[in-house]
Amino acid sequence: MPHMKDKWALVTGATAGLGLAVAESLAGAGVNIILHDLEEPREAADRLTTRFGVTVIAVEADLSRRKAIETMMDDLLVLCGTIDILVNNAVVRHFAAVDDFPPKEWDRALAVNLSAPFHLIRLALPGMKQRGWGRIINIASIYSTRAVEDRIDYVTTKTAILGITRAVALETARTGITCNAVAPGTLPTPAIQSKIASIAAKAGESLESTTENYLASRQPSGRFIGMEAVGALVVFLCSAAAQDITGASIPIDGGWSIA
Repeated sequence: MPHMKDKWALVTGATAGLGLAVAESLAGAGVNIILHDLEEPREAADRLTTRFGVTVIAVEADLSRRKAIETMMDDLLVLCGTIDILVNNAVVRHFAAVDDFPPKEWDRALAVNLSAPFHLIRLALPGMKQRGWGRIINIASIYSTRAVEDRIDYVTTKTAILGITRAVALETARTGITCNAVAPGTLPTPAIQSKIASIAAKAGESLESTTENYLASRQPSGRFIGMEAVGALVVFLCSAAAQDITGASIPIDGGWSIA
């Protein structure tokens, strides 16, 4: 995509998993990448540079701390000039019932999953407005439209990210900036695969049959959502063809949201 060359994308939580897959897709479209994580993702950055020939910067910042976010963005704006594409992917979660949920984990989830996207958006917007172009993509979830037990932090923050998406989209509708949410279903992340393996071990069943049952109870497609497919959707939302898509929450969940 010629119009993507020389643009800068910041992807948070991008050492591995979905964040890295999105970064790979954007790099494949010619975008320069800023890979963020709690610890500097240097090895992942080096692999992206070698594979795609784009400029890749690795940064670390604790997104639960506003000052750390502001310092990181100040440094990046000096280095890159602007953030053209912002992908809010970083997330934390804790598994517990509401009455057993540790308050510190609740506060941390609100900070990382909700406040950090707000701060990153507000700091990236002035440069986007100055250039008259910008793309903000918030990674939501199937759980932004439904609930599940023992995950009140995740359900709450993923639901609230849709509110941020809509509010920002409305305020930027005439600026050349779009803001959308992408809502994946079950991805083959290390955390999910570990969870399925644990279920299989406890039930004394094969990993293959447990995986089939796990997915069948969720996604009508009966298969994992491909992380590269989510990356391709993000690239599409950055393309000229998507310039009038804003304020949307786009499911990519194998039919789960309509089942």
